[in-house]
Amino acid sequence: MKNTSPEILEKAKKIKAIIFDVDGVLTDGGIVYDNNGMEYKRFNVKDGQIIKYLRKYNILTGVITGRDSQVVRNRCNELKIDFHYHGVEDKLEKFRLALDSFNLKASEVAYVGDDINDLPVLVRCGLSCTPADGHEAVKEKVDYVSVKQGGYGVLRDLADLVLVSKGYYHEIVKSLSKNEDI
Repeated sequence: MKNTSPEILEKAKKIKAIIFDVDGVLTDGGIVYDNNGMEYKRFNVKDGQIIKYLRKYNILTGVITGRDSQVVRNRCNELKIDFHYHGVEDKLEKFRLALDSFNLKASEVAYVGDDINDLPVLVRCGLSCTPADGHEAVKEKVDYVSVKQGGYGVLRDLADLVLVSKGYYHEIVKSLSKNEDI
């Protein structure tokens, strides 16, 4: 990954779990309601695509989100996210629960958040990230500001970074690029 500091790559090598917020991270932060009160969100397929490769290399995925939305629950289940907490007021409490539940150290967790309610976790995790359009106060506190905006592949960007740092990404691309006769 071009222009990624050696310090960030070292932090990324230690990651055993990636936890992320939803609104403003997996989505662009917009919420659409129809006349019947049905909620709609737009997710980026590239974020979902990389999760199976994280799973292949035993990197856990988790969601901690402040909103409780059936649309998000459905997406988490579809992607087979290892754990997801919805309607969370105290994200740090759920972060600590995830550490305990999965026997993780904070230094082994990357977290992606876009707004100030994510700061308690962002300042305690091993590798903190925010989207390019994350809140300015968050950008000042994180290790890595993605080039991607929320809803446009920020999780994929961080996951790729982690997989590259561990030497797995090249292996993935190589296995998918084999030119063998059918």
